[in-house]
Amino acid sequence: MVVGIGALLFQRRFAAPGEEWLAARRASPGSGAVTLGRAERASTAARYGGRTLTTKGAPAPSSESIIGAFSVEGEAESFGHVTDGLVDDLSGEAYDPIDGNPFLRAGDAPLSTFSVDVDTASYSNVRRWISDGSLPPADAVRVEELVNYFPYDYAGPDGPHPFATHVEVAGCPWEPRHRLVRIGIKGREIDEAGRKPSNLVFLLDVSGSMNDPRKLPLLKSAMGMLTEQLGANDRVAIAVYAGAAGLVLVPTPADNRWAILEALERLEAGGSTAGAAGIELAYEVAREHFIVGGNNRVILCTDGDFNVGVAADGSLVRLIEKKAQSGVFLTVLGFGTGNLKDAKMEKLADKGNGNYAYIDSRLEARKVLVEQMGATLETIAKDVKVQVEFNPLAVEGYRLIGYENRLLAARDFADDTKDAGEIGAGHTVTALYEVVPVGAGLEVPGLGPLRYQENGRPTNAAFDGELLFVKLRYKEPEGDESTLIEVPVSDAGGSFFEADGELRFAASVAAFGMLLRGSQHLGKTTLDEVADWALESTGDDPGGYRAGFLELIAATGELRKE
Repeated sequence: MVVGIGALLFQRRFAAPGEEWLAARRASPGSGAVTLGRAERASTAARYGGRTLTTKGAPAPSSESIIGAFSVEGEAESFGHVTDGLVDDLSGEAYDPIDGNPFLRAGDAPLSTFSVDVDTASYSNVRRWISDGSLPPADAVRVEELVNYFPYDYAGPDGPHPFATHVEVAGCPWEPRHRLVRIGIKGREIDEAGRKPSNLVFLLDVSGSMNDPRKLPLLKSAMGMLTEQLGANDRVAIAVYAGAAGLVLVPTPADNRWAILEALERLEAGGSTAGAAGIELAYEVAREHFIVGGNNRVILCTDGDFNVGVAADGSLVRLIEKKAQSGVFLTVLGFGTGNLKDAKMEKLADKGNGNYAYIDSRLEARKVLVEQMGATLETIAKDVKVQVEFNPLAVEGYRLIGYENRLLAARDFADDTKDAGEIGAGHTVTALYEVVPVGAGLEVPGLGPLRYQENGRPTNAAFDGELLFVKLRYKEPEGDESTLIEVPVSDAGGSFFEADGELRFAASVAAFGMLLRGSQHLGKTTLDEVADWALESTGDDPGGYRAGFLELIAATGELRKE
């Protein structure tokens, strides 16, 4: 792992998940510890088609072993994946190809439409590559996920909508003739008292490919952290899959942490990967214990290497699309290196009304499952789409930065049957457009009612000084009809350095991603310039994530010198 100033900034100590509670149990062993007896196992097996797994006859673990398995006390760890001196063979990793969005003429293509994306996996995966001493492949870099990894200080909603929308226009730091438009979304925060009861099914990959210190042990620790955040109104079941799928913990009140942690501790890796069978079982359990008005979710933890049963990407996606119609949402957590099937996991989260994060360390697990638990687990708006109309009298051309695999046809914006992304409680979502004003020059080769033109002629609105018009659609988590939000946007002409710090930081992250991808749109922009933009806009930086980004830039600079 590359060690720099970020390592010092990030050194911190965390108590183990449930440590106080477990310490009390340790003081009085055997007082109320819960295991599944034969009768309960037999009953469960009958209910789920005989698919209940035992644990190879292993004795119940002691409280000491459980504490040891989940504890991170006394460890000083920087963000970066678990390092153990192993050399990774990365030849089995799979990423979908990404072609960066080109500039489009506003007169020819006035509408830009896309689905929101709250996934963050690409950033922590890129960090893992760089921490290991290698620059990531270009297709591993999804710029919007790098930008959206960071929380932004946007004001939350104060009206009827579940999120607030903020749009700002400023100078473009890598091309002074251009403008940068930032669209920021802030989801409604939900405190503990307002949190819905949760019906969670942990679907855990325990196949042979998970037999790695950076996979199953880290997975257990992550699920232990999440368990600590849950309460008596929540239920947890644990399903696993290897050569077959089975249930190792029936739905259990989450305040019975001993039973949950014990079930996690018993897990061992081995065998092939029947992921589809596990998905079928997990959704079956979630539906049987569905909480009306609650948070019903499957949490899939895997490296994505499905190789038994339904394994082809298209078949798995269709399976997940079908299951998503049940009202059960999906969170996908990726683990490990070498055979990481990133493309497959992103598709599953996208089609399963869910989100996708990559867990490269216990600190990342804490970020996703503790600090941002509401955003990860509780959906406040689904099928959220954005459509931007550009005024051809003010805009010669534009390009959306990132979101290449989230693009939608213009006609899909108002089509409520078209799937789009979800927003969780407290989530921030950011999108950036690079805009070429009229007169700046644009070298590019040459759908419903428009605001700025009709039959090729400008409308009255085109002369009102507006730069663009932002529209958003969303549905309530259990709704079928979308609600429309509209935001006209003008350009006050401010420079990049006069812009809000949140815009400037987002721009620096986007530029970093474009540098990693070798984008032609950055001109002669250097990594040092990107570092300066980021350094000047770190702000308060709760959690130290932005300082970690500065460390990542420094580490990237060292690798580029080699």
